[in-house]
Amino acid sequence: MDSSSNDYEISRTLQFILDGNYSRVALQFPDELLKDSTRVASVLRRDLFSHGRGNVGIYVLADTTYGSCCVDEVGASHVDADCVVHYGHTCLSPTSTLPALFIFGKSSIDVKACVDQLFDCLDTVRKPIMVLYGLEYAYAVQSIKEAVAERESCLRDMNIGIHFADFRSTIMKPLKSNGSTDTQHDPCDTPSPCVDLLNFVDSGSTPNYSNYKINCSTSGTTHTLGGLVWYVPEGAKMEDYLLFWIGSDNAAFANVVVTYNNSEIVRYDAKEKCLLKDLSHGSKIVKRRYYLVEKAKDANIVGILVGTLGVAGYLHMIHQMKDLIRAAGKKAYLLVMGRPNPAKLANFPECDIFIYVSCAQTALLDSKEFMAPVITPYEATIAFSGGSLWMGAYKMEFRDLISSAPQQIVDKGEARYSFFKGGYVEDLEFAAEEVAIEEEEEERGLVLAEMTKKALKVDDKHPPDLVKREAKSGAEFFASRSYHGLDMHSEQPLPLSYVTGRTGRAVGYEDEKKSMSST
Repeated sequence: MDSSSNDYEISRTLQFILDGNYSRVALQFPDELLKDSTRVASVLRRDLFSHGRGNVGIYVLADTTYGSCCVDEVGASHVDADCVVHYGHTCLSPTSTLPALFIFGKSSIDVKACVDQLFDCLDTVRKPIMVLYGLEYAYAVQSIKEAVAERESCLRDMNIGIHFADFRSTIMKPLKSNGSTDTQHDPCDTPSPCVDLLNFVDSGSTPNYSNYKINCSTSGTTHTLGGLVWYVPEGAKMEDYLLFWIGSDNAAFANVVVTYNNSEIVRYDAKEKCLLKDLSHGSKIVKRRYYLVEKAKDANIVGILVGTLGVAGYLHMIHQMKDLIRAAGKKAYLLVMGRPNPAKLANFPECDIFIYVSCAQTALLDSKEFMAPVITPYEATIAFSGGSLWMGAYKMEFRDLISSAPQQIVDKGEARYSFFKGGYVEDLEFAAEEVAIEEEEEERGLVLAEMTKKALKVDDKHPPDLVKREAKSGAEFFASRSYHGLDMHSEQPLPLSYVTGRTGRAVGYEDEKKSMSST
């Protein structure tokens, strides 16, 4: 969002507050828009006063605990807010406790240049095009549709359709217990995830956009990603479409590349007015994620990083990850530290891998500075579910993985080959009695002594080609370290009492003067 030309939609924000009869409103700004926060708050407070609602409290939220793309419900709770207005880039993840209004902003775009690139792609690939976009360009989608409609004859000659994804909602209410949300959808007439598509092959001579509403009961597949939702007819696959992304190379685009890694993707840069077809870095991301999955299979101690406290369903996913790790015979530790960085994670060297439970657009946390890999819940499900193979499909939203059924691990207790250790690895499972003993000892504070005895046991029953895991918990890892901290030597006698030191100057201390005078 360019603050100099940005429309903060004060009137729509005002109507949202009045319709909801909210009395304490939190305005959430990302760092790059924080400079405009006082102006927006002042104008909004003035308009509220003119409508007889001068008692409404306006609070500005900054420096969010986690990613700025999510609604900061924790920060809003500190001021006891009853709604949040979110400005700037967003992932449109459902909220847990508070209703929210999303102001996407309006980034500039040359509609004619974009449509020209669309038809150039259509003429080159000769396949249907699915147009996806950053939400900052959502305001211009209708203009792009109208420009495409003016060249409808070209589409008829090619017998190929151009389809547009729709954005999910701009007004969101907290997730219900049954997993649904109440959303107010601007382009559509229903709150269901219907999709506004354009397929000019089947349209009449005069475009009528109301006819392009797709009935939600139509057979087919509905796809959602990053706040966008679109429909694929029955019998068609995403690989049948050319994905045309309008926007910058950001986290939202990375999610598209990873999720639909088998599809042909191009990106239109609205700022540079150019089309980028060489997206080889996307395949590198997918290969890197596959590498991390293989790395996670060798992990024995797993840290679960809490990357959100507001996205609906995050608690359920944390418990599901714990059950998965336990069923795979590994040890899990839950870590809450705000925004993870290499310095924070370096304080937990016992963790072989970290699982980052967060929204989709902050999930791909990867850097060479991290001492241990950071993976997503979907990657953890593949790594820790024995016998499962990754065939290229990917899920960014952890809500797509939520299941009420217990985790089932196949081929449990069998050795597998580790590409990193160059041998077979036996993933031992915690026996039920050992788990009970461990939990009991943790309550008594004696788990370290118990695990130390286990770490000192030598087991040479296995052949050399069977790699045996060493530390199975943080306590075992601590026991195997050469340095455990300061040694108090409590069994030794008390230290000597203090003695009087030397007095005087270095050129001649008092005791030296006395010895010289005596001689």
